[in-house]
Amino acid sequence: MIDAARQGKILLHHARAALAAALRTPPPPDLPLTPEETDWLEEPAATFVTLTEAGHLRGCIGTVEAFLPLAEDVAKNARAAAFDDPRFPPVTADEARHLQMEVSLLSAPEPLPPCPDQATAEALLQPGRDGVILQYGPHRATFLPQVWDTLPEPREFLHRLLQKARLPAGSWFPEIQLWRYSVRKWKETTA
Repeated sequence: MIDAARQGKILLHHARAALAAALRTPPPPDLPLTPEETDWLEEPAATFVTLTEAGHLRGCIGTVEAFLPLAEDVAKNARAAAFDDPRFPPVTADEARHLQMEVSLLSAPEPLPPCPDQATAEALLQPGRDGVILQYGPHRATFLPQVWDTLPEPREFLHRLLQKARLPAGSWFPEIQLWRYSVRKWKETTA
């Protein structure tokens, strides 16, 4: 079994290598892998890649369901966080040197019971632990568990998640579906 520290090192290396390849800059030093590690990277998994610069968000993109092999999912999300996050301009090669990467490996989402009102939903959430997916018809959004660091109250957390899904904050529909998931996350110590 691959220990958690080694998993993080491998995933961060893949994210950094994908960004370097997309920017046509020198890749990070090779990271030799064992057959067990190579097999692990071929298993389907869902990940998010978060980019920060001097502690400020610079991009965050991911998947909530495991479709792609882990290595491919991380690489795709690293590129998307750098170039496709609509909140930010694309990352430049010069800027990439100063970015810090975080990779989150998601558990499979678990559906929560129907919530007739927001208070019921708030009571089901575990602040600091749960990542949450909210869906209402075509509207869908998620917050990683890390978002609890800035939105520690379940009420505000759900208000902002509703807004992210392009629904009015404070409006709750009994047909809203919620799922929870957890993450294992690793962050570069230096960029």
